[in-house]
Amino acid sequence: MGRLFGTDGARGIANSELTCELAMQIGRAAAMVLIGEHKKRPRVMIGMDTRISSNMLCSAITAGLCSVGADVMQLGVLPTPAVAFLVQKYKYDAAVMITASHNPCEYNGIKIFQADGYKLPDELEEKIEAIILDGAAVPPVKIGADVGRIRSSEMPAFDYVRHLISTVDVDFSGYRVALDCANGAASVTAPDLFTELGVDCHMKSSIPNGININRDCGSTHLDGLRRYVLEYKCDVGFAFDGDADRMLAVDENGEVVDGDKIIAICAKDMKERGRLDADTAVVTVMSNMGFFEFCRKNGIKAEVTSVGDRYVLENMRANNYKIGGEQSGHVIFFDFASTGDGQLTALQLLSVMKRTGKKLSELAAEMEVFPQVLINVKVSQMGKARYDKDEEIKKAIESAQRELGDSGRVLVRVSGTEPLVRVMAEGRDRELIKKLTEEIADVVRERLI
Repeated sequence: MGRLFGTDGARGIANSELTCELAMQIGRAAAMVLIGEHKKRPRVMIGMDTRISSNMLCSAITAGLCSVGADVMQLGVLPTPAVAFLVQKYKYDAAVMITASHNPCEYNGIKIFQADGYKLPDELEEKIEAIILDGAAVPPVKIGADVGRIRSSEMPAFDYVRHLISTVDVDFSGYRVALDCANGAASVTAPDLFTELGVDCHMKSSIPNGININRDCGSTHLDGLRRYVLEYKCDVGFAFDGDADRMLAVDENGEVVDGDKIIAICAKDMKERGRLDADTAVVTVMSNMGFFEFCRKNGIKAEVTSVGDRYVLENMRANNYKIGGEQSGHVIFFDFASTGDGQLTALQLLSVMKRTGKKLSELAAEMEVFPQVLINVKVSQMGKARYDKDEEIKKAIESAQRELGDSGRVLVRVSGTEPLVRVMAEGRDRELIKKLTEEIADVVRERLI
């Protein structure tokens, strides 16, 4: 993990940790690293989510980019995957997304995409960090006619929605679907997208006001959607996060269908249709043990990466695998996208329901979920930095794993985006894994706060 960039861009409390000055510096340094000085008028696009600080940070990044001679297209509010798609479609040199994803409104972040629509690899992020933090190079400030220009466009949302529609070949008329937009970026695209495909849409949390993004709604707060699906007798509910790059589903009975189950359902469908290259799906170490058992039963190979959709995508690109993702709902369909896309995932899942004629509860029941307990322990920044050197924590983890033996596992990791250590245990005995998780969390709390 870098000094500015975590597993998913630079992130922090807006105007405190992620200041306008830092945003301007990131804009300048990113232009220098990604484009260099060989191109006289590089072009960069900027999208953002609905949080109140996004316009402020967009202005700062725009100023930084223009000051080094880059022309900027401001896209306005759009999902992260829309920005990743449009930088390729419009043939721009780079793209920036301003978002803190699933975090509360006081946070914000900066994700950077290359011209090919992929997030920056670690080595490029490190070069940007070196320019900002170490003065490794000085961005060339332009004057006069060489200063960058700013423009906007009315077409981005339309073009992105047309792209999503092109990924499905079935009609969804007759489906009653609840859409929880988290008062975020999906609010500007989901209503048109699903309505045009014949869906009877029931919109929830789709009126953003700058401060209600992710507040008791979206993919991190599913209770409201579960009640909504039952009350309005919906066939399925889809919950997006603030920038709509992830999605979790709720079946017709109000039960949650997480990323593991979504990947399992779609991977099996793709395999049956001959569209799962090498019969392989890519997931992270956080995936439930039940997912791997499902794969064994269905002749699917599971590749495992570190936590973070960027590492899933790296594996998929290297091996041309077609589906991968995370339990949290980041799912990548490599034939259609260069990043996780919540609305695309919803369409693919709905397509499986349509083709099979099965309810989501029937499809989800094919994968058994092993009991899993997760405790997020808030730690200090210094504690977070010294986590992997603490011998007492290591001993606690080893002791718990010995007690579980082959019937379960323990996974403890530092969050890439928040001041947290995530303690997880998994196995068939819920009471045992709950006890072991709490014991490790107590040690982490004692040692790292």
